[in-house]
Amino acid sequence: MTTVTAAEAAYVVAALLFILSLAGLSQHRTSRSGVVWGIAGMIIALAATVGLASRSITATGLVLIAVATALGAGIGLWRARVVEMTGMPELIAIMHSFVGLAAAFVGWNGYLDVDAELTGSLLGIHHAEVFIGVFIGAVTFTGSVVAYLKLSARIDSRPLTLPGKHILNVSALAAFVVLTVAFVARPGMGLLIAVTLIALALGAHLVASIGGGDMPVVVSMLNSYSGWAAAASGFLLANNLLIVTGALVGSSGAYLSYIMCKAMNRSFLSVIAGGFGTPAADDDGEQGEHREIDAEETAQLLRDASSVIIAPGYGMAVAQAQYPVAELARKLRERGVEVRFGIHPVAGRLPGHMNVLLAEANVPYDIVLEMDEINDDFAATSVVLVIGANDTVNPAAIDNPASPIAGMPVLHVWEAAHVVVFKRSMAVGYAGVQNPLFFRENTQMLFGDARQRVEDILRGLDALDAPVPEMAGTSR
Repeated sequence: MTTVTAAEAAYVVAALLFILSLAGLSQHRTSRSGVVWGIAGMIIALAATVGLASRSITATGLVLIAVATALGAGIGLWRARVVEMTGMPELIAIMHSFVGLAAAFVGWNGYLDVDAELTGSLLGIHHAEVFIGVFIGAVTFTGSVVAYLKLSARIDSRPLTLPGKHILNVSALAAFVVLTVAFVARPGMGLLIAVTLIALALGAHLVASIGGGDMPVVVSMLNSYSGWAAAASGFLLANNLLIVTGALVGSSGAYLSYIMCKAMNRSFLSVIAGGFGTPAADDDGEQGEHREIDAEETAQLLRDASSVIIAPGYGMAVAQAQYPVAELARKLRERGVEVRFGIHPVAGRLPGHMNVLLAEANVPYDIVLEMDEINDDFAATSVVLVIGANDTVNPAAIDNPASPIAGMPVLHVWEAAHVVVFKRSMAVGYAGVQNPLFFRENTQMLFGDARQRVEDILRGLDALDAPVPEMAGTSR
């Protein structure tokens, strides 16, 4: 077996492992094995690629590859160890930007170092691959950087609304098509520079035009873009595994984006066009009087409840309250209370964010239910605890056609007998929209840090269960 055939065989094995990884990651119970399959596939892919490259590069080149691999692995391990779950969305966004930048560099290298054996139509195809690869990579790069800046609150999360923004986007795409035809016919560095600048501007504008409340979909869509950028690099490098891997990431990311769009009542095509992030209405004024509750009263309410649903959101992640929340669920279940979690598809700022947090705290999978599975059960529920969620439990999405989130499917928490909302203040959510839930008669607000308030409730439950000491001198 030659080095080439061995590498191709290894690529097939790696591709199968990547498919198994995606299948494993689709379910909570198999997610750990999915990660293992993915790691194994990447190790095989890297080893095969280095082995294949060793035939035609010098010892110095191999040393440089080893150094680059060690540096990349070291930085990756360091970031994985120190990143908080609340910082995972922006970390993923910036990682997508690296994929896009790499694809753009590969495209430029493909232009500067053309294989002398490419002639005629094959040379034209190569130039088209170069141009398309640079365009997709540059769009992914700046789009991901803007997403990172928004998610990390380094820039305003509100959408950028330039005059004629849709015309600008369409004009950029039309310019890309025209320049591609011109580049294939007569390649030139000026055309490649022009398309790079256009793509960089388009990527930044597409994501800047999307509001903060819709960023979970953006992260998913950028994941898809990074996959297609990797596939484009695969064509340029004649690497079958990179093509397959990029196509897997691109298609799975696009499908996930479609699911997210359905969950937010958004148009899938609008995501790609960057046009659905309309400005939030000036809706931050209060809509009545809110009522407050303290931890001890909440503990009494939970003790008397027959069923409880917990609706977590990004605030739970920020407060790192998943562990006391899991302990609260365990204690209530020990008392015979039915406890379940209702997870909105876009709870948090990353698809599956809440599921990962709850799994991290060892919450049983069978009591963690998706929105469609639990929405019909709120009306028969004694108490709902809304912990750090806002837009995903906002009845304005159903009751107010003029709301910026109108039509977005939400958790119907207000149908329960009692609703306790854990919140730091009465400020609006990430979408910038006031929540009428806070002012309903069956809703009470529990202000403060979510982790501390849940711990206070746990102490309150223990106090309620503690035996009452007898009074001194009491006759028997």
